[in-house]
Formats: sequence, structure tokens, C-alpha cells
Amino acid sequence: MTSCCVLWYNHCMFTGIIEEIGRIEFISSDKIGILCQTVIENTKIGDSVSVNGICLTVCKISDNGLTADISPETKKVTNLNDLKSGDFVNLERAMPADGRFGGHIVSGHIDGRGKCVNVTKIGNFYNLKIEIPNEYAKYVIKKGSISINGISLTIADVNKNIITIAVIPHTFENTNLQYLSKDNFVNVEVDMCAKYIEKFLSTDNNKTGIDSEFLHENGFL
Repeated sequence: MTSCCVLWYNHCMFTGIIEEIGRIEFISSDKIGILCQTVIENTKIGDSVSVNGICLTVCKISDNGLTADISPETKKVTNLNDLKSGDFVNLERAMPADGRFGGHIVSGHIDGRGKCVNVTKIGNFYNLKIEIPNEYAKYVIKKGSISINGISLTIADVNKNIITIAVIPHTFENTNLQYLSKDNFVNVEVDMCAKYIEKFLSTDNNKTGIDSEFLHENGFL
């Protein structure tokens, strides 16, 4: 897991540290019901919850779970269309202002879907290869942060638009990575800081291409 300084925004923020694996009770065109326990504690109607890295608004709470709204845009850019009743999802409540920051800045706004190339066990650890959309490859660097299904992970290697992630046993066993198979789709959110840096540099210095070499030369790495 990676850490960085805390930046506060006027919307909810997550850390990528999964609190609980929930099970989908139902999923429709505009709602999802999830069986869970931990994330409904101190949660109210209207609060935000990260579901597989997607920031969703809670519209109903019961003794054994919650229901959240799904917009058409959310279904279009995430892996919700690939999920069904009984599937497992990663859950995290929005970070409180006085909470500990253990991952990296995760907004819950998914950039796109990635595809699992393979999952390999090496001793007690796991190597996860993910093919991400080509347009987001420029935002990933070796040792950088990325959110996969809402999990804050550190990139071990990059080969064009295929990233390799070394996953520790605790993360694998306490998230839905344990159910991931070849060709499954995952939700990808690249590091928000990389996008802000690109915007700042391209606006002020008329730069059109930002890569790890450029960031290193300009003191960002």
C-alpha cells in the first residue's frame, strides 16, 4: 500500500483500504442491493459508499445490508454490467475528516474498465497483471498508485498498457481479488495526482505529453 499527503476536496474521498467484502443481493438498471455488516455501521441515507471502487449513494439501509442508486453513466464505464446476484464486491465507507489515511487518494470516480490478464501465486504472494485502457497508460508509473476494484495498490511494473501488481496475502485474502480470474473486468481509477499534474503542466507550459521521464526531470519524482 502507498501513502501520500492528505488533500481535502468538496466531495467524498476514499483511501482504497477495503473494510469488508459484500455480496450482491440484487442488481437492476438503477439500483444495487448488497448484503454487508461493517459498512452499514454509522451509515445514513444519502451517504457515499465505495462499491468495487465506485462511489455510490446509499438510498436504503436494512439490518443486513444496503441499497444504492446506479446512474446510466456509472453502468457504462464500470464493471457493474458484468456483475450478478451472488457476486462479491469490495466495500469502503467515505473517509472521515479525523480518520487515518492508509492508502492513497481515491475519488470513487472510475476512469474505465481493465481486464485481468492473469493472477499468479508466488509463494504466499500474488502477481496480478491488468490490461488497462490505452488512454490511461500515461498516468501509471512503476511504484505509483492505482485503484483496482477500489483497492489501493502499488504498481510493480509497467509494459505499455499492461501493469503488474505485487499483492500481499492480507490484501488478496480480504478483498475480492481472491475471486478474480483471467479475462474478468475490474474497475480502474488512476492516481488523481497524475491527472492534476498533467493538467497544470499542459496549461501553464503548453506541454502535451507527460511521462515518467518528464516528471523526473521536473522534480515530481
